Amino acid sequence: MPSLVDHDVDTLRGALRTAGFPPSHATRILRNFYAQSDSFAPIAEEVGHRLQTWLQAQYSSPRAEIRQRHQSPDGTIKLLIGLTAGGSVESVLMPAHRPDRAAGCVSSQIGCAMGCTFCASTRGGLERNLDAGEIVEQFLHLRREAAAIGRRLTSLVFMGMGEPMHNLDNVIAAIGRMADPDLGGLGWRQVTVSTVGIVPGIDALADADLNVHLALSLHAPDDATRNRLVPMNRRYPVAEIMAAARRFGQRTGRIPTIEYCMLAGVNDSDDQANQLADLMPGFRAHVNLIPYNSIADAPYARPTSERTRAFLQRLRNAGVVAHLRETRGDQINAACGQLRNSARIL
Repeated sequence: MPSLVDHDVDTLRGALRTAGFPPSHATRILRNFYAQSDSFAPIAEEVGHRLQTWLQAQYSSPRAEIRQRHQSPDGTIKLLIGLTAGGSVESVLMPAHRPDRAAGCVSSQIGCAMGCTFCASTRGGLERNLDAGEIVEQFLHLRREAAAIGRRLTSLVFMGMGEPMHNLDNVIAAIGRMADPDLGGLGWRQVTVSTVGIVPGIDALADADLNVHLALSLHAPDDATRNRLVPMNRRYPVAEIMAAARRFGQRTGRIPTIEYCMLAGVNDSDDQANQLADLMPGFRAHVNLIPYNSIADAPYARPTSERTRAFLQRLRNAGVVAHLRETRGDQINAACGQLRNSARIL
C-alpha cells in the first residue's frame, strides 16, 4: 500500500481530483501528515470524515519499520530500517553540541556500486535505488528519534548508503518533500548531498537550484592514491571533480565541503597535505578531515591523533579552511554499511 510520503502537493492534488475530492485540500493534508506522520485523525476536522476515511483506506502510515536501533555512549543513534518493498537501509541521528538540536544522515540506495575500498556500504554491491518516499521515511524516523530525546532534527545529509548522484531524481524529489515549509519543514539550506565525484550529477544538482549544500568525498589529492580508494576516480579524476565542485559553488553561492577520510599510511602524509592545499587556492570550500571508522577485514587503520593534527595544521598554515570531524558512534557500527552487514539483512 502506498503512503503519503509518495506524494508532493501536485501529485496529491491529482489523486484527490481523480477520487472526486477538492484538490485544494492537498496542502493541508500533507502539512498535517508531516506534523503527525503516524495518524490521520487530526485532519478530519479540516477536510471532513469522508475524506479522512478515504485517506486511511488508500495510504498506509508508515510503510517502513525500525528493525534494529543502537545508541552509543556519545548519544549517536543508528537505525536499521526495513522497507516493505524489500531490503533495509541505515540512518543515523547525531546529537549536536547545542542540547536541543540533532543532525540526521540518510541513505539513497540499498548497498552501493562505487566500490570504495574503505567503506562497508559497497560490500555486496548495489541492490537497488530507493524511491523518494523511502528516503522520506528515513527522515520521519529520525525526526521522531530526535523528539524522543528532547531534540529537534535541524539538518540532514545524504551520506549514508549509496551514491546520491546515481539516484538523483528520487533524491531531489525527497528533498522537496522534506525541506518544503508546507511539508517536512526542514529547510533547503539544512540539506547536504554527498558524492564521490559524479561530475554530471554535481552539475545537475546545481541546475536543480534547490539551495542545498554539496559535499565531495575526495579522500586523496592525487589520482594514483584516489584510484586505489575510489574506483570511480578512473572515470572522473581529481581535476575534473574539483572543477565541478568549483562550478557548483560559483553557480549556487553555497560553499562546498571537501570530505577527506584519514587513513594511516595511505593519505595522511605531509606531502599529501601539501597536495591537498594546492587544490584549494581560489576555491571557497571547507575541508573536513574524518578519522577512519574501521570495518572488519579492511586493510586500513586510523592515523594517530598527532598525525591527524599535523595534517590539519599543515592545511591551515597554507590558508585552507579545514576542520577535524569529531568521531561518533564507534561502538555501534556507525560507519556506512556496517550495521546492515553485521545484521546480514541483505
